[in-house]
Amino acid sequence: MNPLTTVKQPDYIHGYRVLKHIGSGAASEIYCVCKPDSSEIFALKHVLLEERDKDDRFLVQAENEVRVSKKLTHPSIRRIYSVEKFRPKGWARTEVSVLMELVDGQSMDKLFDSDVLSKMQIFREVADALAHMNDKGFVHADMKPTNVLVTEAGQVKVIDLGQAHPIGKSKERIQGTPGYIAPEQAELEPLTERTDVYNFGATMYWMLTRKEVPTAAAGGRGGQSASIPPPAHTVARGIPHELSELISVSVDPNQYARWKNMHTVVRKLDRMIEELQQKRAG
Repeated sequence: MNPLTTVKQPDYIHGYRVLKHIGSGAASEIYCVCKPDSSEIFALKHVLLEERDKDDRFLVQAENEVRVSKKLTHPSIRRIYSVEKFRPKGWARTEVSVLMELVDGQSMDKLFDSDVLSKMQIFREVADALAHMNDKGFVHADMKPTNVLVTEAGQVKVIDLGQAHPIGKSKERIQGTPGYIAPEQAELEPLTERTDVYNFGATMYWMLTRKEVPTAAAGGRGGQSASIPPPAHTVARGIPHELSELISVSVDPNQYARWKNMHTVVRKLDRMIEELQQKRAG
């Protein structure tokens, strides 16, 4: 059981006043907090770490989020401001707090029933955010529907930069989510802009069909092989053929057969959105 569920909600965490509890993760609690001497409001993820390897990985990923976030300025990427760790005297556990931009929205997977145009407009903002990350020298490397938040006003925020990685470099261990992981991630090859193209293509595929792309197994070499899924428009009704083709090229297991970068994807989505809007207006 998460130890935070057995104690009273704290009044303060690392100097920030807790306003309310807003969510729970696998091993964390998320609060809305503010600085006592100002009106600034933030989200704060609070975790109690045991002395275990997987907990060490959480801290490494949190610190990575802060480093990468400081390089980024795109309005559709959630800002991560700081990570603090503290071990109370006599405790065997370490407290870790990640201070983040507060985003009042729901994850994109909850919007599966939205119309195609609305989804395409969200896709366009996500693609533009990923293009910005790539321009700054990083791949997100874990794009999936739950890593995009959408506010009631339609503002899009890409979240979870914990697995972000420098372009052109390989990871030391396999990281990724089955159904979205690119073959080069599963094979520990250097990651490129095309890695994000694949993750993003798999994300669009799920959002339009509610089916995962048959990705390479994220458990080591020689596992399940990746393959191109049936075109999206043959799986679900109402999907434009051009959008279906965009996705199929994005999730080609051969990275050199994919779109070159996210800027190409943005341009194609822009054109498709404009054409669909004109068609509906006419």
